[in-house]
Amino acid sequence: MRARVGLNLAYVSRAEQAGGWDDVLGIATFNGTPEVAAGAAGIPVAQVHTPVLPGDTHLYEVWSSEQPAESGRRGRVSYRSTPEMLFGCVALAERDFVPSESADAGRHPSALHLATEYAYQEICATLEAQGYPHLLRVWNYLPDINRDSGGTERYRQFNTARQHALHTWGRAVAGSVPAASALGATSESPLVVYFLAGRIAPLFVENPRQVSAYHYPREYGTHSPVFSRAALLRQATSLTLFISGTASIVGHRSLHLGDTAAQTRETLTNIEALVEEANRRASDAHFDLATLAYKVYVRRPADLPVIQAQLASAIGARTQIIYLQADICRQDLLVEIEATGICRLAAVA
Repeated sequence: MRARVGLNLAYVSRAEQAGGWDDVLGIATFNGTPEVAAGAAGIPVAQVHTPVLPGDTHLYEVWSSEQPAESGRRGRVSYRSTPEMLFGCVALAERDFVPSESADAGRHPSALHLATEYAYQEICATLEAQGYPHLLRVWNYLPDINRDSGGTERYRQFNTARQHALHTWGRAVAGSVPAASALGATSESPLVVYFLAGRIAPLFVENPRQVSAYHYPREYGTHSPVFSRAALLRQATSLTLFISGTASIVGHRSLHLGDTAAQTRETLTNIEALVEEANRRASDAHFDLATLAYKVYVRRPADLPVIQAQLASAIGARTQIIYLQADICRQDLLVEIEATGICRLAAVA
């Protein structure tokens, strides 16, 4: 029978983190979580500066591969890889990127633009050097995501810089682009990007209820966001569904302004539509809302009980869910949800 080589995701507390590290690809930490155990030396750790809700629980997001992995570093990117997959992360402080004196007048790139472009250049160079051409899933965390700087919202600056870097490396900015999220982080924290890449191209999935993000009209910025609504990766014994950060958007418009409960319900409807589309596109897939793992971003901590109640009603209480406080890419959105599903396939003799 074939060896198991599928991807795994677990959200665990510091107390639960134990066992061997041979097959761990990478880790994300939140809320200033202390360093991981000494046995994890060499494993890339993305230190995300977003508080965990409720309280100060120290959580680890652990990606593993069911195969021994090897660690490496190229430039500013720390990575760990198996023959099929690579997990990488990069963190850059904006203070290390000095914009031109006229940046505030909008004539030259800002520090965020320079840091973002550099991060994506480093990521592309690492993937080319290591031979993992396909970006599968990317997480982006940038401080003060909604703040205006030099007359342009920082999230829009980020989108412009990401496109510039991808163009430079001849990579797609529409269609065959990874699932992704972009969220706010605490002020003065670094730009943090972590990602999964592979040697096999995924199937990119769009939501029939939404305009593809890379086709957004110019009212959302001169450069559209570069992500697919979801990506579906097939491996020998599993299918993995990466659902991008999803919110209360139908077509390209935000809905239910000011109504947290309604935004949460609409977001879950969008996720359900993506699950149905993935199951349609892959005939042997059987994803459903109850078996996904969720990461929920909450703009206003006081809204947490409302959001939790909506999720409990829709998907029950047995699902893996973590809640983080973070600003969302549009100021009128109060909640954003991303999800990951892993569907095991029948073994082949």
